[in-house]
Amino acid sequence: MKITYPSIDKLLSRVNSRYSLSVLAAKRAHEIQAGAPLALKHYKSDKAVGEALEEIAAGKVTIDPEHREDIG
Repeated sequence: MKITYPSIDKLLSRVNSRYSLSVLAAKRAHEIQAGAPLALKHYKSDKAVGEALEEIAAGKVTIDPEHREDIG
């Protein structure tokens, strides 16, 4: 699968690594699927991961460097 929109260059200008991008997009996609409010009015994608990537590219979803999760 190839990401064509938003471009990977635009996404990586918002997030410092591909790993961080994939984790952020996955977490946001799970939130969207669970019914969280959407951050944009219109989306080109009809899938949660695509919507999450569009939100990241628009600067609506970012990584919170202060956030810590309990792992176990």
